[in-house]
Amino acid sequence: MADLDHLNFCLALHRAVAGKGDSCFSPYSIASALGLTSQATRGAASDELVALLAAGQSDIAKQAELLRAAATLGESGRGEAPVLEVANTLWTTEDLPLNQDFLGQLGAWPGGGARNASFATDPEAARRAINADVAETTHDLIPELLHPGDVTTDTVASLVNALYLKVAWVHRFREERTEDGDFHSPSGTRRVPMMRQDESFGYAARDGWQVVDLPALGGVRASVLLPDGDLAKQEPELDARRLASLLSAAKNRQVRLAMPKIKLELRAALKPALAGLGVSAMFSARADFSPLTPDQRVYVDEVIHQAVLRLDEAGLEGAAATAVVMRAVAMITPVDPVAVTVDRPFLLLVRHAETGVVYFFARVVEP
Repeated sequence: MADLDHLNFCLALHRAVAGKGDSCFSPYSIASALGLTSQATRGAASDELVALLAAGQSDIAKQAELLRAAATLGESGRGEAPVLEVANTLWTTEDLPLNQDFLGQLGAWPGGGARNASFATDPEAARRAINADVAETTHDLIPELLHPGDVTTDTVASLVNALYLKVAWVHRFREERTEDGDFHSPSGTRRVPMMRQDESFGYAARDGWQVVDLPALGGVRASVLLPDGDLAKQEPELDARRLASLLSAAKNRQVRLAMPKIKLELRAALKPALAGLGVSAMFSARADFSPLTPDQRVYVDEVIHQAVLRLDEAGLEGAAATAVVMRAVAMITPVDPVAVTVDRPFLLLVRHAETGVVYFFARVVEP
């Protein structure tokens, strides 16, 4: 069963940032950036982050280990090799004194490292350098994570996570079978390109939901959660235990699947959402970041996140980046296939199959 602390975090953040329409974010990227931030601080700021990431456990070692494990994909042994790139970079001014213990912890994270940036003397150059590094990791899907004004002469450090994932389906959809079909969104019925396939997929129907697991190479899977009724009514009742139960219930079954192509993107400043989830101390000038820098008082000014997710006949491609900007101070196949037509709003999770870590969490309302 998927880790309940991780799913609790996914659902809490989804509800805080999703709004009412399409949404997409990367729990993996945000958890990595906030996990590193929790190690850079102590006291109330650290306690609040641990409570959000690990449901109040004494530390987040288990969550950090899950994220590290999910940074490695399995061997595909066929077709186009799956790609997963992860970077965790601490950008600091050259004169910021750093705690060597924290740098050692940073090195234990996937792609962990530290680099200098000209925050004080040339903040625009620093912004461009960070954006260029994120663009390189994300294969240009996120060319400008930080916008003008996100970095100023008062900025002294930024913890940045960047993620890129590109994998092909184990069972590719045939493009010639894609044709327009009805999708029943809140704004009315729309005609959208619907991919179609008859194949053996993980499938479950319980508690008012249908689940279809689409396996991808490298041990990645995309889990479609289609409500029997109105997503807006059923989604609030979906807690971590019910979600874990739904995901673990999927068993191989012949499915006649029709689902839309997906192209989603979200950019958000997460400070208000995090404050609503009980994380506020790190945004205060009273925050204790001595584990990061022993001689300079700093606080978090903003947490900026961007995610891009695309699904088509060949597979899925996604990228995400999160910047914490700091300023000084079993197999069962029935004879008859089950028909699943994803023609109304649904949830989508892109997951690491072995650990259950969620790379992307999306709501599709207007595909």
